[in-house]
Amino acid sequence: MDFSQLLAEKTDIILDKWILAVRKDRRIESADDLSYTSVKDHIPDVLKAMVTVLSKSQDNDIQSMVTASFQHGAIRAEQGFDPAEIAREYHLLRTVIFDALQGDLLEGTPVEIIRSIRLIDAIVDEAIARCFKSYVEERLRELKQLQLSLTLHNEELTRLISANQEYLSQLAHELKHPLTSIIGYSDLFLRQQRRKTEIKDNYTNLEHIERVLRNGRQLLHLINDVLELSRYEAGQIKIQLVPTDVRELIDNVCEMLEPLAAGKNLQIVVDCERAPEKPLTDSFQLQQIVTNLISNAIRYTESGTIIIMCQMLENQRWAIAVSDTGVGIAPENQAQIFEPYFRVSSSDRPYLPDSTGLGLAIVSRLVKLLRGEINLVSQVGVGSTFTVIFPLEFEF
Repeated sequence: MDFSQLLAEKTDIILDKWILAVRKDRRIESADDLSYTSVKDHIPDVLKAMVTVLSKSQDNDIQSMVTASFQHGAIRAEQGFDPAEIAREYHLLRTVIFDALQGDLLEGTPVEIIRSIRLIDAIVDEAIARCFKSYVEERLRELKQLQLSLTLHNEELTRLISANQEYLSQLAHELKHPLTSIIGYSDLFLRQQRRKTEIKDNYTNLEHIERVLRNGRQLLHLINDVLELSRYEAGQIKIQLVPTDVRELIDNVCEMLEPLAAGKNLQIVVDCERAPEKPLTDSFQLQQIVTNLISNAIRYTESGTIIIMCQMLENQRWAIAVSDTGVGIAPENQAQIFEPYFRVSSSDRPYLPDSTGLGLAIVSRLVKLLRGEINLVSQVGVGSTFTVIFPLEFEF
């Protein structure tokens, strides 16, 4: 019996039943929006090759099946099929073919039946293998294109960020010089006005000058923070490691910030009894970190105590902790507190006027530069503790 002829006569029926089975199968959702032609794709060529392989008189046309399966896999990748859906397609094709030929196969001899089943299975298996090969190659090609596109976009973003940082840094420098002059002249004029007590409405004049001076200093503080942040982002901060007397550094910072704490009747308590003996670090950057943390604690504390502790830890590490009895930070804001320009506010407590939202962002970056880590424990209405931990041995 010539099963190849029977398969050729039933090719259209097999195709229709297979497409119907694919559309009904819920495990092949990618075919839902495809047309009849798009679902059919190169399967007719696979069946045509199968006819020639089953035939004992025709030349074996296995190459056309290989080509058809290869093209089918590439197209299915473009159509968004996943591998499981493609495997399911060929499973349904095998089932439909055997269902269509079942009655005729039973009329053949055992040898003919076994030969036909083996050949059909072999062709479908080979078609699956070729299809998956092209599917994977198409996916890899898409991934390479995506990677190339991402690389180009990343390079462009890096260039834009670098250009923006350079422009921002230049702009900040341009603003800084005239602003420094304004502050200097305002300060000089304020001292002169204070001596002229006989001038009428002198109090109003002083108030206006003090406002200019206060706002100028705040703006200068913001510019300095922006410059510091941009220098870090541009990789322009170079650390200089020297043995550092941490006790003396903390005492100096506290002495400098004492007037701010005294103005709010806050007590500053320093405990450095267990501090390391002159660890190797960048004293200037460490001073920046400590200054920002303590000034931040003073800024957000209305009453109570600021506690600064420095001590050795296990595993060759040491830490500085700054605790306050201030407003605290809500859990939902703690993850964002180190982002630039992020400032915590609430309905009953708006942004503080002298806050730039850059202090903690600078601290976190400087801590990272010194190979350390920063941790926060805080409770709203109770206070906050910022802890910076550094390795005793600095490694590049």
